[in-house]
Amino acid sequence: MLSLLPERLDSVVLIGAHCDDIVMGCGGTLLELCRAYPGVEVSALTLTGGGSLREEEERDALAGFCPGARLRIAVLDLPQGQLPARWERVKRALEDLRSRADPGMVFAPAPADGHHDRRLVAELTSVAFPDHLLLGYEILQRSGALDQPTVYCPLAEPVLREKIDKMREYYGSQRDRASFEAEHLAGLTRLRGVQCEARYAEAFHVTRLVLGTAALSGGAPY
Repeated sequence: MLSLLPERLDSVVLIGAHCDDIVMGCGGTLLELCRAYPGVEVSALTLTGGGSLREEEERDALAGFCPGARLRIAVLDLPQGQLPARWERVKRALEDLRSRADPGMVFAPAPADGHHDRRLVAELTSVAFPDHLLLGYEILQRSGALDQPTVYCPLAEPVLREKIDKMREYYGSQRDRASFEAEHLAGLTRLRGVQCEARYAEAFHVTRLVLGTAALSGGAPY
């Protein structure tokens, strides 16, 4: 199995439809990346929850999951569950983020996510960031809407435990939900770990990835 890790990573963008989506989908990967690339710039956009307790939780959580990073966070107040009806505002928010950031990686919901808010965010993120490495994170749901991923980030057991502990610490308002039980949070990572010959892993959906230096050096197109 081929392993790819950038020699340099200056900037990362994180996009979530709802508070806790980002860390639920890629919290372990964030911990690993921020420790591997000290001082990386992280720009996070969450589209709902602004002006509520959920925003406070989201800001504290992202700070905890991005140790040592130069972190910028925006939490908007769009209504949860109604993002398709706010298509234009979501598009503008993503375009504004793109105008301020040129990241090496973008983490956003997976295109086939079972929730309509996240599917819309995934679709519009691919439009706003057409030339960037876009990693679609997974969130386990009762609907069972999970496609087979293409990229894996193995997680050591202490990192997974840290992710779970931090999620339950920072998102106190969600702690009693079934989706925040330790076994639930660990379940999908165990399956993805088996698929990449690790104990645990987070997995991502990538639709386009270019290998080589021709594109970077301005090689002539066909």
